[in-house]
Amino acid sequence: MESIKTEAEEDEFRENYSQQLRGKKQQVYDTQMGHHGLEDERKQVNQQAMKTPGRRGEIIKNEEIDKEFSKRYREHKKKNVV
Repeated sequence: MESIKTEAEEDEFRENYSQQLRGKKQQVYDTQMGHHGLEDERKQVNQQAMKTPGRRGEIIKNEEIDKEFSKRYREHKKKNVV
């Protein structure tokens, strides 16, 4: 992965990666069903970050994974409250 040089490139990278994450399946509570797409992605990102620590791309990926987990958790809570 090339290094991210400008803020515009970073924003574009974030948006593209965020779109990729939206397509991955992940169970919020019932993990017996086998949908672990986001968790698998996080493992891959963390392994790459251990090989090349401090790379901006892995930092951004972890932030976007956290956002996607939070968004799905809030949506799940909202469905159960209503």
